[in-house]
Amino acid sequence: MRTLTRLSSTSATTLAKPGGSTTLEAKAAQQHESAIKHATGRAAYIDDLPAPANALHIALGLSPVAHGRLTRLDLDPVRAMPGVVDVITVNDVPGHTDIGPVFPGDPIFVDETISYAGQCLFAVAADSHDAARRAAKAAIIEIDELAASLDPVAAAEQGDVVRPTHVQTYGDWQRTLDSGLNVIEGEQFIGGQEHFYLEGQACLVLPSEDEGVVVHTSNQHPSETQKLVAEVLGIPFHAVTVEVRRMGGGFGGKETQASPWVCIAALIARRTQRPARLRLSRGDDMRITGKRHPFHNRYRLAMDDDGVLQGGDMTLIGDCGFSPDLSEAIVDRAMFHADNAYSLGAARVTGHRARTHTASNTAFRGFGGPQGMMLIEQAMDDIAHQLNEDPLTIRKRNLYRPGRATTHYGQDVEQLDLLHELMGQLEASSDYWARRDEIRAFNATSPIIRRGLALTPVKFGISFTAKHLNQAGALLHVYTDGSVMINHGGTEMGQGLHTKVCQVVARELGLALSAVRISATRTDKVPNTSPTAASSGADLNGQAARDAASTLRERLFAFALETLWPDAGLGHDDLRLENGMLVAGDGEFTMPWGELVQAAYVERVSLSAKGFYSTPLIYYDREAAKGRPFYYFAYGAAVSEVAVDTLTGEYQVTRVDILHDVGDSLNPAIDIGQIEGGFIQGMGWLTSEELKWNEAGQLISDGPATYKIPAFGDLPATFNVALLEGHPNSQASIYRSKAVGEPPFMLAISVWSALRDAIASLDPTGDCPRLDTPATPERVLMAIEALRRQTDDHTASTPREDDQHANA
Repeated sequence: MRTLTRLSSTSATTLAKPGGSTTLEAKAAQQHESAIKHATGRAAYIDDLPAPANALHIALGLSPVAHGRLTRLDLDPVRAMPGVVDVITVNDVPGHTDIGPVFPGDPIFVDETISYAGQCLFAVAADSHDAARRAAKAAIIEIDELAASLDPVAAAEQGDVVRPTHVQTYGDWQRTLDSGLNVIEGEQFIGGQEHFYLEGQACLVLPSEDEGVVVHTSNQHPSETQKLVAEVLGIPFHAVTVEVRRMGGGFGGKETQASPWVCIAALIARRTQRPARLRLSRGDDMRITGKRHPFHNRYRLAMDDDGVLQGGDMTLIGDCGFSPDLSEAIVDRAMFHADNAYSLGAARVTGHRARTHTASNTAFRGFGGPQGMMLIEQAMDDIAHQLNEDPLTIRKRNLYRPGRATTHYGQDVEQLDLLHELMGQLEASSDYWARRDEIRAFNATSPIIRRGLALTPVKFGISFTAKHLNQAGALLHVYTDGSVMINHGGTEMGQGLHTKVCQVVARELGLALSAVRISATRTDKVPNTSPTAASSGADLNGQAARDAASTLRERLFAFALETLWPDAGLGHDDLRLENGMLVAGDGEFTMPWGELVQAAYVERVSLSAKGFYSTPLIYYDREAAKGRPFYYFAYGAAVSEVAVDTLTGEYQVTRVDILHDVGDSLNPAIDIGQIEGGFIQGMGWLTSEELKWNEAGQLISDGPATYKIPAFGDLPATFNVALLEGHPNSQASIYRSKAVGEPPFMLAISVWSALRDAIASLDPTGDCPRLDTPATPERVLMAIEALRRQTDDHTASTPREDDQHANA
């Protein structure tokens, strides 16, 4: 074995030695890169950042009504309040006043027309947070109040939409419905959801010496915020630098709706030449930012005598709030997922984007997909109960399969064997049929407590449906001591993206994970980035980081062949980086990583590289409503068991079994954490998280006292989570892994389906009740009472046997 002499430097050995760590840790379950900081309180969030002593604090003046005309806004009393430095309205904006992220419709301040309760009228900057909030209350506001539109179904029927209605068709759906097959109908209301991130909307903006601003923000889309701030201020994009180190949760609520507060703070900072801080209180955050879209759905489907779908008609009405925001793409994704894992046959799917006088609803984990899946899952349960079959049997009959493997928008469903194997494995590992028999026997002798069971699948498309967003960049630096710094366009909101990207770089360079560190996401390092959303953070940014690391590795290999070992007869394929070493052939030539880096530096080899990635294959023709909007599908399935008190409607989720497809996992520990968290968040959406508005359009569930997210006591007593093995991604994703951010969320549909199953056991005819969401204990009790009344009516209308004999 031959080893070159190390250059004379003490620092070069620091990261050159493996030190007991191997490259394998870059492929294994590793803890979150900020886990210790999170647990010890050292992780800095926006409100933890020290602001300069002269920083201003901003409060907002908000509309108290949902719809009206602003007739008077007297801010002189505000300016006269102690500590006030500046007050701004729409008249003080030098550039764009509409900050709609995709389509216009989102004014930074009200000009005249008020469109929802909580819409921003003005902003006040003061020397302290309390002074700013007190001053905001001094404004004299007069509004000519108008009737508010709060019914999305009525709005859709009247054509009052934020974006045009979209229709997808496959085959002759009308002929199928008219063919004399069995036809089943249903409808549902799917409630919205508050993001309820631990860290609310917050930013700190500092004026820069070149008439620009530096922005620190809790934000999923730094490049979009950079663009909007520049347009509002009327300055070039390069004058705005946006930095995001981490968020205390995002879930989509900080994709577009973090930008307005940054724009307001940037206006104040530029006008006063003082740093400006804006943070929304929990109540204000809930009142003035958008939620997950509520949906009103209905279906009319044709099936054969075995309950196999032949086609039909499905209508989805998304409650978009007052402006487009991201509603076009969100309702599109709901339409794309109206089939979930089932072949619809000849079908029409229609998506309406209704306008209402509420805060503009926005991205939320799943991005419309969960709302779309709910309709077909209700249909599966309804079909099963109508045919007196087990719902799992009906679901399995309708899964995508050979000969029925094309979606209603024309994309072929791949990895069919995976879908069927996953369902079969979970069916067996959860003892589904034995538990079904046990539950049936229990319910037969239990007059008050009824148990329910459901196994539901998930097929979720991965990619942004807007093609141009499927791109990412990265910037890699190697320092002369061998340490590595990676920067990319994705943002960290607790989901472990930065950890996975560091693992990718360590894997490509053959280093211990400790040798790689990540820096804050910044628009002056990687430009024109896409939002961290659509479950694509690791897919896109991991590939970009891999591209950068590969470029650097190839550069070092070329250097080694040309300069270090020019006469060794080695070729490119003879070299590899592993365990902190450059190794050639069978190990006859080696060189520690740190020495290789120093030698390259001395010979003026660049130790920095950029990377880029764009997702292949995807397209969607909106006019034809056909295409391949998704690079691949991620699959999963969950079995949930519940126990319902039929006297009160209260219930417990007693057991959950999950088997989820992540391809070849980048980090099993993080992936399992995402599955667990996504499931519980989905369970909260479907069971306890109820948004309530009064008749005036004011949100009244505006805090933890009136809005219930799942707590520790709501967790299932038995919670089994496993990753499907032996099925790498069929597409060339990063190391054949699959996205895991959003798909697990829809696994919670099994809880809602199990609740319906428990309630249905009360009806001897097996009818499955309508159960809108969130399925709170009150709604569960109302469904029980409705079913009992229906049963009583049915019994009363059916002649008794002795009466029939008497009549005869």
